[in-house]
Amino acid sequence: MARLLSVNVGLPREISWRGQTVYTAVWKEPVEGRCMVRRLNIDGDAQGDLAGHGGEQRAVFVYQIESYRYWERELNRSDFTFGQFGENFTVEGLADSEVCIGDRYRIGGALFEVTQPRVTCYRVGIRMDDPRMPALLVAHRRPGFYFRVLEEGEVGAGDEIIKVAEGPEHLTVAAVDALLYLPKPAKEDVERALRISALSPGWQSSFEAMLQQMAQSGSRTGNAGLASPEQMATAAPGFRSLKVARIDRESSSVVSLILEPTDDRPLTVPLTGQFVALRLRPQPDGPPVLRSYSLSGLPDAHRYRISVKQEPHGLASTYVNTQLRIGDVLEVSEPRGAFTLQPGDRPVVLLSAGVGVTPVLAMLHALVSQASVRPVWWIFGARNSGEHPFAQEVRDLLAKLPNARSYVQYSQPDSTDRLGFDFDAAGRLTATVLKALELPLESDFYLCGPPAFLADFTAGLADRGVVRDRIHTEVFGSGKSITPGVANAAHRPPHAPDGPAGEGPSISFARTGLTVSWDSKFQSLLELAEACDVPVRWSCRSGVCHMCESGLISGSVQYDPEPLDAPAVGNLLICCARPQEDMVIDL
Repeated sequence: MARLLSVNVGLPREISWRGQTVYTAVWKEPVEGRCMVRRLNIDGDAQGDLAGHGGEQRAVFVYQIESYRYWERELNRSDFTFGQFGENFTVEGLADSEVCIGDRYRIGGALFEVTQPRVTCYRVGIRMDDPRMPALLVAHRRPGFYFRVLEEGEVGAGDEIIKVAEGPEHLTVAAVDALLYLPKPAKEDVERALRISALSPGWQSSFEAMLQQMAQSGSRTGNAGLASPEQMATAAPGFRSLKVARIDRESSSVVSLILEPTDDRPLTVPLTGQFVALRLRPQPDGPPVLRSYSLSGLPDAHRYRISVKQEPHGLASTYVNTQLRIGDVLEVSEPRGAFTLQPGDRPVVLLSAGVGVTPVLAMLHALVSQASVRPVWWIFGARNSGEHPFAQEVRDLLAKLPNARSYVQYSQPDSTDRLGFDFDAAGRLTATVLKALELPLESDFYLCGPPAFLADFTAGLADRGVVRDRIHTEVFGSGKSITPGVANAAHRPPHAPDGPAGEGPSISFARTGLTVSWDSKFQSLLELAEACDVPVRWSCRSGVCHMCESGLISGSVQYDPEPLDAPAVGNLLICCARPQEDMVIDL
């Protein structure tokens, strides 16, 4: 007979961890007497991070005394108390290998439904004083699971747990957990999981992404159920020598480089909208400088075109604009990036400002090469005609599309700029134009430009009712950090770690332009990035969740611990990786 042994609750608290403050409710304490279970929580309980825990689908977390005993033996420990694993219900019975998603149980006066396994994160490692725990819980097939509350009521220690309904596909908690986190999931089992209506929406989305990946590739490289589309846009690591075959002046501040192979091997044909990383040497005796530039021409196996704006005090852009000569040889990465033109027949809106025009220009070239009949809107903002790159090229391309429309806005037009020819309106291009132009909301919108431009248009499109997956943006700077539960995190510009420089391999963070030497005092590349205040994303910190998956532009790593499921080819998991040689990481 299954029994409820303890009801455990806890409110969020601030704890000190690795020099930071973490806001967490992973510490739970047993409740005396009976306790009311409500739709979102047990009385006296709460969650510190509602993005990863809590909510209707994760109202009550359950863990088994049999797993307590297992971990006591496995870890050689005898200090566990009820609530040790952050659970609300400590139970006897209800093994992860027996309980199925969709099963329903009556406990005391409440009715519950099993919705998903635990989404493991680093905080259980803090609570257990063992950072390996997130990975161990999954690897040993003992994650625990969540209840949804179907009927509110009182419960208490000693209550019998009565099974009143079985999940429709008879897929156990352990089996569903393994489908997402462990290698080689069976397609038919993923399909079975998606037929369980009780499975929480987050897990359903992950399995839908996995099925789509399986259908597209026929095999599984990386894990689309864990990594975002941006993380899954991979390329082979390494740089290739390409020569500058031509240099074209596009505006007062932008030049284009035509790059061709130095040998007979064809180039990798990029997806429309992708970028390449360049390793430049502005000073022959100085350190290399890394920069990423969009490919601005039609995808081609014989040549790449990149276009570079000279920025004030920009070391790399000044070198490209003033010192490079035809015949010079550059180190260029394989094309990468997820900002790519999507197939289909929906209208396309290409929105850009300044040199952000480059990836959407490549998309325009592709639409022309396909003789596309899709409705195409070209919307662009610049200061004036002197800073309007590719103006005639764009006009020529748009003239070849039967359903193309254009709108150009100059923020500070010159006296010689012609209204109605060079530009359509004066003033800074903002999201107010969306309503005035009556853009079709069912379009795919592609945005590239300065951060303020992207924020304005992304918010404007959302306000207009455009669904999120139709809004595609390209950001070349560092992404936003995801550090769940860390309170009052400092935001400083990236810098070398404090203290003496390391003596290990060179580690370059491409998006920040920072290069430092590896120091063995760090346990992972994630720890090094944090010491440098490089923006990072993570959750489990032990090779399970793939939140930290990043592009590997060059170099190689060794893992400790080994990830439970490998990242996509051309990527790495920085949370458990250490360098084997000089590296360039897309961070």
